[in-house]
Amino acid sequence: MAQSTAADVDGYLSEVPEGRRAALTELRRLCGEELKGFAEVMAYGMPAYERDGTAEIAFASQKRYVSFYLMRSDVRAAFEGRLAGQDMGKGCLRFRRPEDVESIDFGLVRDLLRATASGPGTVC
Repeated sequence: MAQSTAADVDGYLSEVPEGRRAALTELRRLCGEELKGFAEVMAYGMPAYERDGTAEIAFASQKRYVSFYLMRSDVRAAFEGRLAGQDMGKGCLRFRRPEDVESIDFGLVRDLLRATASGPGTVC
């Protein structure tokens, strides 16, 4: 999916392919549950979660996968062991089979969100 021009996350989710919507909707639900005090916004054409005007979490439907962006380098470092076996980019966790929602480790995502929400830290 090219960078979205949706005005809000509901609009973004309505644009994504049907097979990916469940995974992205679950990511959004977890973000809403765990990121209390964060603002849900559209930034760089994707849903993002900001604290004090700084995006710390985002997610997006890419051409070949769904990305979960973890902009906190301190949280990435704290979870280095659990992230080691995952498909990772510099600041994103990639889910290559988003149509198979069961293949996504939402427990890991929840733990990353909780660690992010626990306090401010270094954003890359």
